Amino acid sequence: METMWMARGSCANMPPVVFFPSDGVGVEIAKQICAGCRVTEHCLNYALEHRIDQGVWGGCSERQRRRIRRRRRELASNAA
Repeated sequence: METMWMARGSCANMPPVVFFPSDGVGVEIAKQICAGCRVTEHCLNYALEHRIDQGVWGGCSERQRRRIRRRRRELASNAA
């Protein structure tokens, strides 16, 4: 399954609210949890592929994921 990796994440047994913080301190706490996770790459790719705009996914904040998407669009545009 596409999401089986989720069960192996550091977040699997934590309240989802931790990964949908309302402030910068909350984002840093979520990112610290992600830092020790073994599925961050899967998680980040999932969020990028599904255009998930809220929360911390794969150790990246909403702003970081927007930058990654923008960078990928620029690279694709330059390659064309």
